[in-house]
Amino acid sequence: MSWLRRNPLFVIIVAIPVLVAVIYYGLVASDVYVSESRFLVRSTQVRAPDAALGALLQGSILPRTQEDAYAVHDYILSRDALKAVDDKLAVRRAYSDHKADFFDRFPGIAWWDESFEAFHIYWQKRVSVDFDPTSSISVLRVRAFDPADAQRINDTLLHLAERLVNELNERTRADLISFAAGEVKVGEERMKDAAAKLSVYRGKQSVYEPDRQASLQLQGVAKINEELLSTEAQIAQLRQLSPNNPQIPALVSKADTLRRGAAAESAKVTSGSGSFSSRAPDFERLALERTFAERQLATALAGLESARSEAQRKQLYLERLVLPNLPDQSVEPRRLRAIVTVLVLSLIAWGVASLLVASIREHAD
Repeated sequence: MSWLRRNPLFVIIVAIPVLVAVIYYGLVASDVYVSESRFLVRSTQVRAPDAALGALLQGSILPRTQEDAYAVHDYILSRDALKAVDDKLAVRRAYSDHKADFFDRFPGIAWWDESFEAFHIYWQKRVSVDFDPTSSISVLRVRAFDPADAQRINDTLLHLAERLVNELNERTRADLISFAAGEVKVGEERMKDAAAKLSVYRGKQSVYEPDRQASLQLQGVAKINEELLSTEAQIAQLRQLSPNNPQIPALVSKADTLRRGAAAESAKVTSGSGSFSSRAPDFERLALERTFAERQLATALAGLESARSEAQRKQLYLERLVLPNLPDQSVEPRRLRAIVTVLVLSLIAWGVASLLVASIREHAD
């Protein structure tokens, strides 16, 4: 006691803090029960690895499973999850129970601030989610003053996480089908527009398929030319054998008629603004647009069927590996370790303070 009287610095820095720690952790601090569960967020999507790009970006891009797991973790610690749990289990009342010690319960020493934001900060100290990137397993721990409360909160958080995963699945399905249906609608509109333009062009130009019609027209011209050649050969033969034959004028008239007919039919195909050749480019452009529209519509319909098939599969799963346990013994606070920690830190602080005081006295002397 005499030594303590001569060393008030030790009393202030070491003895009093250690005594306070012994009293608080030995008599005052409330038991805290921890309920633990383990779950796995798994995706059914399989990605084909890119050899070159994957090797370059492997260290900078998170795998899809980790992205989904982190999204679930953020939700568990979010205000939305806290509000949902509080509405269902009244966790604010459970954590504000007067049976718990004043310093550990909510709002604790900040008694003047009982806002939702303050409770959310308190909540994040009571709930933790750890992730193992090697196994992709998440560990959810909930701390409460009652073992049943810890288990119920843990189980409710898992239910909320499963609901989030299902909502993400539904949103993904809706987005897939909505986008594919939009592409089908665009394809249908383009197909209708292209077919209407082609129909209007055919009506105005009185043409159905210029190439086929021109081919038929040229076949007719070829037949006329064959008959013209035959007639001219017959005229030449008669003039040679019988120059005064009365059939010659009739054959000459027929040949002239055939020649004019061949020229007129050929003109329908190759010359003039109304010929098939002049109408073919516009027709081919419209026909090509219709073909592209048909292919686009076919691709969009195939994409819609693929999207519907993909939507039937669940994109994400939350699998419970370990159910929330009902703790039968408190694991926090770790009383002995806390007291020893206070003792060690106090001794270190006392040693530093003693050196400073000795140095000051030495300089003063």
